[in-house]
Amino acid sequence: MAQQATPVRRARLGRTLGPERTAVSGVVLLLPGGDEVSSRRPSPLLATGSVRVLGRRLARAGRDEGLATHVVHYRYRGWNGSEAHLARDAEWAADEAVRRYGDVPVCLAGTGMGGRAALRAAGHEAVSSVLAIAPWLPEDDMAAPPEPVKQLVGRQVLIVHGTNDERSDPELSFRLAARAKKANRAVCRFEVHSDGHGLRQYREEVAALAEDFVMGALFGQSFSRPVEDALAAPPPLGLRMPLAAGFGKSLRR
Repeated sequence: MAQQATPVRRARLGRTLGPERTAVSGVVLLLPGGDEVSSRRPSPLLATGSVRVLGRRLARAGRDEGLATHVVHYRYRGWNGSEAHLARDAEWAADEAVRRYGDVPVCLAGTGMGGRAALRAAGHEAVSSVLAIAPWLPEDDMAAPPEPVKQLVGRQVLIVHGTNDERSDPELSFRLAARAKKANRAVCRFEVHSDGHGLRQYREEVAALAEDFVMGALFGQSFSRPVEDALAAPPPLGLRMPLAAGFGKSLRR
């Protein structure tokens, strides 16, 4: 009996969160977390749960602006060294957004290892902004080149990280942001004091911050004062901006 060929794994976009759009003027691609090394397929529900919650909020906020919001389903659970599978799938997703919607701005929004993928894939020509929430980044290694930042030039970038994150070292995201800020003023980073990797204590504030950034970056709405201040402040001030408790309850645009 002939051996069947192993099917080729393909990344895919999930269905649009919220109602289908007849006219799309901006796209958010949600990149779930993953593992450092794994050749297994991601579990669709476990992997995408947290980004779906954020995606539904963004879909509601961008309903009148023509926002399409999709979860990216990876081929593999792991980053897998130089293969950088999650970043490659993010680049494919940006290509797919262009194919479906044409020349519209794309925001890559990722959590954990998905945050790393968002930052790494930002060089795609359709990407105008990056939102990285608790991004997992590799430890500094003298024998390996540092995580690149040149692809972030020309993009608006927001990084959010809990100071008590024991899974993704917040100091590493600060160092990356500091290097990126030297080449691109439109980089800011917020610290969520005493919160961990999942940012559960300040979930509502983080979601409000993400909404504020995405609506400003994709559709030109005015950023809230804290985001404006963080973007304008020189390092390290704009890269260690504290996320205030209650952020989002009385935003002034």
